[in-house]
Amino acid sequence: MSSELPPLVDAGWVRAHLGEPDLVLGDCRGPNAHQRGHLPSSIPLVLGSPPPLADRETVREFAVEVQRRLGRHGVRGEERLVLYDRGDCVGAAASAQAAMLAGHPQVSVLAGGVAGWPGELESGAVELEKTKAVFEPRLDAVPTWEELRDRLDDPALTILDVRGEQEFAGRGGYPCDPRQAHIPGARHLEHDRLFAAPGRPLDPERVRELLGLPEGAEIVAYCHSGSRSALAALALRAAGYAARNYPGSWHEWSRHPDLPVE
Repeated sequence: MSSELPPLVDAGWVRAHLGEPDLVLGDCRGPNAHQRGHLPSSIPLVLGSPPPLADRETVREFAVEVQRRLGRHGVRGEERLVLYDRGDCVGAAASAQAAMLAGHPQVSVLAGGVAGWPGELESGAVELEKTKAVFEPRLDAVPTWEELRDRLDDPALTILDVRGEQEFAGRGGYPCDPRQAHIPGARHLEHDRLFAAPGRPLDPERVRELLGLPEGAEIVAYCHSGSRSALAALALRAAGYAARNYPGSWHEWSRHPDLPVE
Protein backbone atom coordinates (compact mmCIF):
# COMPACT_ATOMS: atom_id res chain seq x y z
CA MET A 1 0.00 0.00 0.00
CA SER A 2 1.35 3.42 -0.96
CA SER A 3 2.54 5.82 1.72
CA GLU A 4 4.07 9.29 1.77
CA LEU A 5 7.74 9.22 0.87
CA PRO A 6 10.15 11.08 3.19
CA PRO A 7 13.29 12.67 1.65
CA LEU A 8 15.51 10.09 3.38
CA VAL A 9 14.69 6.47 4.21
CA ASP A 10 16.64 3.69 5.92
CA ALA A 11 17.04 0.03 5.05
CA GLY A 12 14.24 -0.94 7.42
CA TRP A 13 11.82 1.30 5.54
CA VAL A 14 12.84 -0.16 2.18
CA ARG A 15 12.54 -3.75 3.41
CA ALA A 16 9.09 -3.01 4.80
CA HIS A 17 7.91 -1.69 1.42
CA LEU A 18 9.71 -4.07 -0.97
CA GLY A 19 7.33 -5.62 -3.44
CA GLU A 20 4.85 -2.76 -3.44
CA PRO A 21 4.01 -2.02 -7.08
CA ASP A 22 4.59 1.73 -6.88
CA LEU A 23 8.07 1.50 -5.30
CA VAL A 24 11.08 1.82 -7.64
CA LEU A 25 14.64 1.47 -6.37
CA GLY A 26 17.24 3.21 -8.52
CA ASP A 27 20.92 2.27 -8.30
CA CYS A 28 23.04 5.37 -8.97
CA ARG A 29 26.41 3.58 -9.06
CA GLY A 30 26.26 2.69 -12.75
CA PRO A 31 25.17 -0.37 -14.75
CA ASN A 32 28.35 -2.42 -14.18
CA ALA A 33 28.19 -2.06 -10.40
CA HIS A 34 24.47 -2.81 -10.51
CA GLN A 35 25.05 -6.01 -12.45
CA ARG A 36 27.65 -7.23 -9.94
CA GLY A 37 25.30 -6.82 -6.98
CA HIS A 38 22.22 -4.71 -6.30
CA LEU A 39 19.26 -4.32 -4.00
CA PRO A 40 16.33 -6.61 -4.83
CA SER A 41 14.24 -5.49 -7.81
CA SER A 42 16.28 -2.32 -8.33
CA ILE A 43 17.22 -0.80 -11.68
CA PRO A 44 20.44 0.98 -12.74
CA LEU A 45 19.69 4.69 -12.82
CA VAL A 46 22.41 7.34 -13.19
CA LEU A 47 20.93 10.79 -13.79
CA GLY A 48 23.94 13.11 -13.58
CA SER A 49 24.22 16.75 -12.53
CA PRO A 50 23.69 20.09 -14.28
CA PRO A 51 26.76 21.16 -16.28
CA PRO A 52 29.13 23.79 -14.88
CA LEU A 53 28.33 27.46 -15.43
CA ALA A 54 24.65 26.64 -15.91
CA ASP A 55 22.21 29.48 -16.49
CA ARG A 56 18.43 29.07 -16.41
CA GLU A 57 18.19 27.88 -20.01
CA THR A 58 20.95 25.29 -19.52
CA VAL A 59 19.14 23.99 -16.44
CA ARG A 60 15.93 23.73 -18.46
CA GLU A 61 17.69 21.69 -21.16
CA PHE A 62 19.20 19.40 -18.53
CA ALA A 63 15.75 18.85 -16.96
CA VAL A 64 14.38 17.65 -20.28
CA GLU A 65 17.35 15.32 -20.74
CA VAL A 66 16.80 13.83 -17.27
CA GLN A 67 13.16 13.21 -18.18
CA ARG A 68 14.36 11.25 -21.19
CA ARG A 69 16.77 9.23 -19.04
CA LEU A 70 14.02 8.43 -16.57
CA GLY A 71 11.74 7.32 -19.39
CA ARG A 72 14.43 5.10 -20.90
CA HIS A 73 14.58 3.30 -17.56
CA GLY A 74 10.84 2.86 -17.22
CA VAL A 75 10.27 5.61 -14.65
CA ARG A 76 6.91 7.27 -15.29
CA GLY A 77 6.62 9.75 -12.44
CA GLU A 78 3.73 7.94 -10.76
CA GLU A 79 5.93 5.83 -8.48
CA ARG A 80 7.84 6.41 -5.27
CA LEU A 81 11.46 6.62 -6.40
CA VAL A 82 14.17 5.69 -3.88
CA LEU A 83 17.76 6.20 -5.03
CA TYR A 84 20.86 4.61 -3.54
CA ASP A 85 24.61 4.45 -4.12
CA ARG A 86 27.62 2.73 -2.53
CA GLY A 87 26.81 4.24 0.85
CA ASP A 88 28.07 7.83 1.16
CA CYS A 89 24.95 9.23 -0.58
CA VAL A 90 27.01 11.55 -2.83
CA GLY A 91 25.75 10.03 -6.09
CA ALA A 92 22.26 9.39 -4.78
CA ALA A 93 21.83 12.94 -3.47
CA ALA A 94 22.91 14.43 -6.82
CA SER A 95 20.63 12.09 -8.76
CA ALA A 96 17.74 12.88 -6.42
CA GLN A 97 18.15 16.58 -7.22
CA ALA A 98 18.19 15.76 -10.95
CA ALA A 99 14.99 13.71 -10.63
CA MET A 100 13.27 16.50 -8.71
CA LEU A 101 14.42 18.99 -11.35
CA ALA A 102 12.87 16.79 -14.04
CA GLY A 103 9.63 17.01 -12.08
CA HIS A 104 9.40 13.65 -10.35
CA PRO A 105 7.04 14.28 -7.41
CA GLN A 106 8.25 11.57 -5.01
CA VAL A 107 12.02 11.12 -4.67
CA SER A 108 14.01 9.83 -1.70
CA VAL A 109 17.52 8.62 -0.88
CA LEU A 110 18.46 5.45 0.97
CA ALA A 111 20.76 6.27 3.90
CA GLY A 112 23.83 4.04 3.91
CA GLY A 113 23.21 2.69 0.40
CA VAL A 114 24.49 -0.75 -0.55
CA ALA A 115 27.06 -0.72 2.27
CA GLY A 116 24.27 -0.52 4.86
CA TRP A 117 21.92 -3.04 3.28
CA PRO A 118 21.36 -5.92 5.73
CA GLY A 119 19.82 -8.39 3.29
CA GLU A 120 21.00 -10.40 0.32
CA LEU A 121 21.93 -8.68 -2.93
CA GLU A 122 20.79 -9.77 -6.35
CA SER A 123 23.14 -9.93 -9.34
CA GLY A 124 22.90 -9.91 -13.10
CA ALA A 125 21.39 -7.59 -15.66
CA VAL A 126 17.76 -6.50 -15.51
CA GLU A 127 15.49 -5.79 -18.45
CA LEU A 128 14.39 -2.18 -18.57
CA GLU A 129 10.93 -1.23 -19.77
CA LYS A 130 11.08 2.04 -21.69
CA THR A 131 8.30 4.53 -21.16
CA LYS A 132 7.70 8.27 -21.38
CA ALA A 133 7.83 10.49 -18.34
CA VAL A 134 4.55 12.29 -17.72
CA PHE A 135 5.59 15.15 -15.44
CA GLU A 136 6.62 18.77 -15.83
CA PRO A 137 10.12 20.05 -14.98
CA ARG A 138 10.55 21.81 -11.63
CA LEU A 139 13.23 24.30 -12.53
CA ASP A 140 13.28 25.76 -9.02
CA ALA A 141 14.81 22.49 -7.77
CA VAL A 142 18.20 23.74 -8.99
CA PRO A 143 19.22 27.24 -7.87
CA THR A 144 21.27 29.10 -10.46
CA TRP A 145 23.81 31.86 -9.91
CA GLU A 146 21.19 34.21 -11.34
CA GLU A 147 18.66 33.32 -8.64
CA LEU A 148 21.20 33.71 -5.84
CA ARG A 149 22.44 37.02 -7.24
CA ASP A 150 18.88 38.33 -7.28
CA ARG A 151 18.14 37.10 -3.74
CA LEU A 152 21.25 38.10 -1.82
CA ASP A 153 19.18 40.51 0.27
CA ASP A 154 16.15 38.22 0.63
CA PRO A 155 15.60 37.61 4.37
CA ALA A 156 13.52 34.53 3.56
CA LEU A 157 16.56 32.74 2.12
CA THR A 158 19.54 31.39 4.08
CA ILE A 159 22.64 30.74 1.98
CA LEU A 160 24.78 28.11 3.68
CA ASP A 161 28.46 27.59 2.84
CA VAL A 162 29.40 24.03 3.80
CA ARG A 163 33.08 24.15 2.79
CA GLY A 164 35.98 24.06 5.19
CA GLU A 165 36.85 27.02 7.40
CA GLN A 166 39.84 28.08 5.30
CA GLU A 167 37.81 27.96 2.09
CA PHE A 168 35.04 30.06 3.62
CA ALA A 169 37.53 32.62 4.94
CA GLY A 170 39.23 32.93 1.55
CA ARG A 171 42.57 31.78 2.94
CA GLY A 172 42.48 28.45 1.12
CA GLY A 173 40.61 26.72 -1.64
CA TYR A 174 41.09 25.20 -5.05
CA PRO A 175 43.70 26.80 -7.32
CA CYS A 176 41.31 26.45 -10.27
CA ASP A 177 39.07 29.13 -8.75
CA PRO A 178 40.00 32.70 -9.76
CA ARG A 179 38.76 34.15 -6.46
CA GLN A 180 38.87 32.84 -2.88
CA ALA A 181 36.09 34.12 -0.63
CA HIS A 182 32.41 33.32 -0.02
CA ILE A 183 29.00 34.48 -1.24
CA PRO A 184 28.00 37.67 0.62
CA GLY A 185 25.81 37.02 3.65
CA ALA A 186 26.40 33.27 3.64
CA ARG A 187 26.40 31.40 6.93
CA HIS A 188 29.04 28.73 7.47
CA LEU A 189 28.68 25.14 8.65
CA GLU A 190 30.95 22.36 7.40
CA HIS A 191 28.90 19.62 5.76
CA ASP A 192 30.30 16.75 7.82
CA ARG A 193 28.91 18.29 11.00
CA LEU A 194 25.46 17.33 9.69
CA PHE A 195 26.36 13.63 9.56
CA ALA A 196 26.80 10.97 12.23
CA ALA A 197 28.62 8.75 9.72
CA PRO A 198 29.11 8.71 5.92
CA GLY A 199 25.69 8.61 4.29
CA ARG A 200 23.88 8.86 7.62
CA PRO A 201 22.68 12.34 8.64
CA LEU A 202 22.22 13.33 12.26
CA ASP A 203 18.76 13.11 13.78
CA PRO A 204 16.52 15.96 12.58
CA GLU A 205 16.40 17.53 16.05
CA ARG A 206 20.20 17.73 16.21
CA VAL A 207 20.41 19.23 12.73
CA ARG A 208 17.88 21.91 13.67
CA GLU A 209 19.90 22.68 16.81
CA LEU A 210 23.01 23.21 14.69
CA LEU A 211 21.23 25.52 12.26
CA GLY A 212 19.15 27.44 14.76
CA LEU A 213 16.52 27.97 12.08
CA PRO A 214 12.83 27.08 12.29
CA GLU A 215 11.61 23.96 10.56
CA GLY A 216 10.55 24.74 7.00
CA ALA A 217 13.08 27.54 6.51
CA GLU A 218 14.39 27.96 2.96
CA ILE A 219 18.08 27.15 2.60
CA VAL A 220 20.45 26.94 -0.37
CA ALA A 221 23.68 25.08 0.37
CA TYR A 222 26.87 25.39 -1.65
CA CYS A 223 30.45 24.13 -1.50
CA HIS A 224 33.17 24.09 -4.15
CA SER A 225 31.55 22.02 -6.89
CA GLY A 226 28.22 20.82 -5.50
CA SER A 227 29.05 17.42 -3.96
CA ARG A 228 29.39 18.34 -0.29
CA SER A 229 26.44 20.70 -0.59
CA ALA A 230 24.30 17.97 -2.20
CA LEU A 231 24.89 15.93 0.96
CA ALA A 232 24.17 18.91 3.17
CA ALA A 233 20.93 19.68 1.36
CA LEU A 234 19.86 16.05 1.80
CA ALA A 235 20.48 16.18 5.55
CA LEU A 236 18.66 19.51 5.77
CA ARG A 237 15.62 18.22 3.85
CA ALA A 238 15.50 15.20 6.13
CA ALA A 239 15.42 17.63 9.08
CA GLY A 240 12.38 19.41 7.67
CA TYR A 241 13.98 22.32 5.83
CA ALA A 242 13.13 23.52 2.32
CA ALA A 243 16.74 22.93 1.30
CA ARG A 244 18.31 22.91 -2.14
CA ASN A 245 21.81 22.37 -3.46
CA TYR A 246 23.51 24.97 -5.67
CA PRO A 247 25.45 22.62 -8.01
CA GLY A 248 27.64 25.32 -9.56
CA SER A 249 28.77 26.38 -6.09
CA TRP A 250 31.95 28.39 -5.58
CA HIS A 251 33.58 26.90 -8.69
CA GLU A 252 30.95 28.70 -10.74
CA TRP A 253 30.34 31.83 -8.62
CA SER A 254 34.03 32.74 -8.50
CA ARG A 255 34.20 32.76 -12.32
CA HIS A 256 31.65 35.54 -12.74
CA PRO A 257 33.66 38.74 -12.13
CA ASP A 258 30.48 40.79 -11.76
CA LEU A 259 29.18 38.64 -8.87
CA PRO A 260 29.99 40.04 -5.41
CA VAL A 261 32.16 38.17 -2.90
CA GLU A 262 32.90 38.56 0.78
